[in-house]
Amino acid sequence: MRFGYTIIYVTDVAATVAFYAHAFGIVSRMLHESGTYAELETGPTILAFSSLEYAQALFGRVTPHEPHTPPAAVEIGLVTEDVDAAYARAVAAGAAPVLPPALKEWGQTVAYVRDLNGFLVELCTPLG
Repeated sequence: MRFGYTIIYVTDVAATVAFYAHAFGIVSRMLHESGTYAELETGPTILAFSSLEYAQALFGRVTPHEPHTPPAAVEIGLVTEDVDAAYARAVAAGAAPVLPPALKEWGQTVAYVRDLNGFLVELCTPLG
C-alpha cells in the first residue's frame, strides 16, 4: 500500500487550478475536458480537485467548504526552500494570510494561508 493522491472537492475546478498556478506556481498535469476534475504537477503524490457536484452525486450529501467559515481540520502541505517568498506570492495572488513565516523550534520555517476555497495551505521548508 502507498499513498497515491488526495482529491479535494471544490465548486470551481478550473478556477482552483488557475489559483494554484498563480499563487504557488503549481501547474496542472491534467484538466478533464468536462472541467470537473484536475490533477496538479506535485511529484509522486497527486493533488487533485474534483467538482463538488460530482462528490454529491457519488456520496449524496457532503459538506462544502466555505472560505469565510473556520477551516476544516486538514491542510495541504507545500514544501519550498523560500517560505517568505512563497508566502508573499500566495498572499499577492489572493490567498488569505493565516500565519506569517516563522522559524519553528525543530528548525523548519512554516507559514499558513487559505486558498480561494478556504482550505489551509502550509508553506514549509523541507525537514532534515
